[in-house]
Amino acid sequence: MSNTPIKRSTRAKITLVPVLSLGLLGGFLALAAPANAETSRYGCTVDPLDPKDLHGDDVDFRIKVDCNGEKTVEIRQRIYEDERGHHDDDLIAKRLVTVDFDRHDDAKTLHYRVDVGDHHRKGEEVYQLVSFRVQNHGGHWSDWTAWEKSAVVEVDHHGH
Repeated sequence: MSNTPIKRSTRAKITLVPVLSLGLLGGFLALAAPANAETSRYGCTVDPLDPKDLHGDDVDFRIKVDCNGEKTVEIRQRIYEDERGHHDDDLIAKRLVTVDFDRHDDAKTLHYRVDVGDHHRKGEEVYQLVSFRVQNHGGHWSDWTAWEKSAVVEVDHHGH
């Protein structure tokens, strides 16, 4: 389903990561679980990072994905313009993206550049919602997680 080839060449660089960091990360995730329990499933964590205002009208809606072991993660991403108190926020873009992990992979940051400049106002506010499911190596898919919202970021149109 994914149309992005997995680069196997990254494996060599990744084997140098100390095993200790995984233990520390596990402890940290356990502590953080009540605050954002919806971000972890089947040993994978998906975190919608704050949208990053690039120059011009482009905004980078980033997602950090980390899994332990061989997993496939399917992520639903929806980009909205915050209509500031109006009833419905505007859906600007959406996509479904699949990421494969093997045992040696580090966390990956997915980038999604969206041109938000075709909207009417200067300084609009945008955010993303992310939901995901995980397939373990036994082929079983988890349920989709609840939608998780990033921070709302104001986009400053600097022109090009």
